[in-house]
Amino acid sequence: MTEQISVEIVHSGLNAEAEPLAAQLAEEQVASKLTAQDPTLWGPEAEPESAIRLSWTTLHETSRPLVAEILALRAELHAEGVDRVVLAGMGGSSLAPEVICATAGVALVVLDTTDPGQVADALAGDLARTVLVVSSKSGGTVETDSHRRIFAKAFAANGIEAARRIVVVTDPGSPFQQLSADEGYRKVFLADPHVGGRYSALTAFGLVPAGLAGADIGGLLDEAAAAATVLSQDSADNPALRLAAAFGAAHARGAEKVVITSADSASGAGLAGFGDWAEQLVAESTGKNGTGLLPVAVESPDAAGFADAGEDATTVGIAPGTPNAQLTTSGPLGGLFLLWEYATAVAGRVLGINPFDQPDVEAAKKAARALLDAPTSAPATPSFVDGAVEVHAAGDWLPAEAATVADAVRALVAALPKHGYLSVQAYLDRLDDASAVVLRPVLAVVTGVQTTFGWGPRFLHSTGQYHKGGHQNGAFLQLTGVNEQDLEVPDRPYTLSVLQLAQALGDGSVLAGHGRPVLRLHLTDRAAGLAQVVKAVQEVGE
Repeated sequence: MTEQISVEIVHSGLNAEAEPLAAQLAEEQVASKLTAQDPTLWGPEAEPESAIRLSWTTLHETSRPLVAEILALRAELHAEGVDRVVLAGMGGSSLAPEVICATAGVALVVLDTTDPGQVADALAGDLARTVLVVSSKSGGTVETDSHRRIFAKAFAANGIEAARRIVVVTDPGSPFQQLSADEGYRKVFLADPHVGGRYSALTAFGLVPAGLAGADIGGLLDEAAAAATVLSQDSADNPALRLAAAFGAAHARGAEKVVITSADSASGAGLAGFGDWAEQLVAESTGKNGTGLLPVAVESPDAAGFADAGEDATTVGIAPGTPNAQLTTSGPLGGLFLLWEYATAVAGRVLGINPFDQPDVEAAKKAARALLDAPTSAPATPSFVDGAVEVHAAGDWLPAEAATVADAVRALVAALPKHGYLSVQAYLDRLDDASAVVLRPVLAVVTGVQTTFGWGPRFLHSTGQYHKGGHQNGAFLQLTGVNEQDLEVPDRPYTLSVLQLAQALGDGSVLAGHGRPVLRLHLTDRAAGLAQVVKAVQEVGE
């Protein structure tokens, strides 16, 4: 029997605030209307967008035919000795497959980066055994297009027919579908076009790479189907209505941050990566019009920001009995996907926003494209240099007398408003520079504010929407670094390192344009620079 999904609001005060709101949502028949794909739930302004974004409510049924198709391709590939799956995708195209595969314990190499070192590491794997899944709704995603070009060249250079090793997931009628036909790629899976990226876990975008890697995607759909029966009910006990009501009630009294741990103990056991998936779903869906819920994915129930959360945050565990959680959600992965999607869509109604658009995501992309279209060989001039770190700061928030990394971090912290948040953005190698993640809990302790951590540029497809469209009380710490190696992007006038830096600079300029303080620390030696930055942050806390 499939485990049931549930929501428990542990905090008695929050439960009391949420109960009447959940009852109201049930009375308004929000759950059944959402299941029936009623586009009027979010008001007339949102109706045109929501009318073409609600097919995710029935994916547990409509995605069924994909399962046999995916498993047949997997069998074909294995018969040819091809059993290593590399996924090129960003945001909704990568976060769900990564969670599915981690939960299933199967290997999947995820490329959601423009760091040349990390891409080179993926290329260094056994290409003779490799299939590349390229996932993009249009094919125009610059990171994913770059990965496709680089791998196609590498396959050919190793005597492998590239077209036979590239599998595509895209929307029907997209430019990418046409390109795939022209190139003769092995297989093209068409996803439901009426599902947005962050709601696409159970579409071809989630199922194809996970299924090829060996996850039980049929079982995942079974779990979602069992949850769908519960989530469609107009009852105050509906877990999605309870979760949305808790988020709405907390936000109404100033708790606009949602701190999530998918680990159910300090050891880190639990649904690896679920917090990162939920982070994109919640941030991109709600962070707009100067409001929204800022998701903060943390390491464990004992992590800074969770165990010591203040009045501006609600703590959420993805397992029953999670220590220090004000509320918990539980159930199998397929059910949890659907639960959080329902709850986030309903929270959009409660907050008075359209949960299906992302009006501010494009701003950073445009700024990056402008830098790529008008490249300059002249490096940016730092405010000052301290050891292996160049310090860059735009605006007047950095004091003229600042001379060390610690001085700069102190000034950034001082620029934070009360109950603001700090966002750490690492445009580095998620594997070789993995130690950068220690900055999140350390800074959370030092600053006393909620602190997020994102790998660039993947967070641009996630929390990047909230940074520009949500509550304007953030400060931003960017980490960039010198690349010891670089990779050409075939038939493009830039390399990966040029693209990576353009993405950091582009987003930084947009954030600064919103009046937010942005500190960029450029590591001239990555290992030494990271160690120096951690030491400087610790010094600030002394």
